[in-house]
Amino acid sequence: MKAVALFRGINVGTAKRLAMADLRACFQSLGYTDVKTLLNSGNVVFSAPSAAMAKAGARIEKAVEAKHGVKSRVIVLTAPELDTIVRKNPLGKVADNPSRYLITVLADPAGRARLKGLQSQEWAPDALAVGARVAYCWCPAGVLESPLAVAVAKLMKDAATTRNWSTIQKLHALLTDNS
Repeated sequence: MKAVALFRGINVGTAKRLAMADLRACFQSLGYTDVKTLLNSGNVVFSAPSAAMAKAGARIEKAVEAKHGVKSRVIVLTAPELDTIVRKNPLGKVADNPSRYLITVLADPAGRARLKGLQSQEWAPDALAVGARVAYCWCPAGVLESPLAVAVAKLMKDAATTRNWSTIQKLHALLTDNS
């Protein structure tokens, strides 16, 4: 089964630096196949048996810390999960700039209950929608100026990681590539 591992906070600033070649080698040493990285920020597409997916995030976290001394939360999405995130995009009609459209992936789907309080608030011109495993955050004035983006990050902390829509689409393409 194909999946993507999303690392939280690596290669951002000067902390938690990790070369993508080292990251690929680490995945291969764990027996994962078809390993590819996207960008330099901890997006790794890989294949593994379906039964191994439930514990893949914790296994990868431990291996990366042991081999490279980098501690980072890893959230794994299977190809079907990412496909659902892309297909059920509730803000696609309004979010016209992929760099200002954030997808916050929850480590545990139960974390969506924490987002309920934010859903009841008014965020205009920003917009929030919550999916089964993600929060879709449209920040038309920019991510840095978005009170919604700040609120989601503060609320979820290490229980989530965020990618912009452009990155999500690129990861989706890698996972659906049959080559």
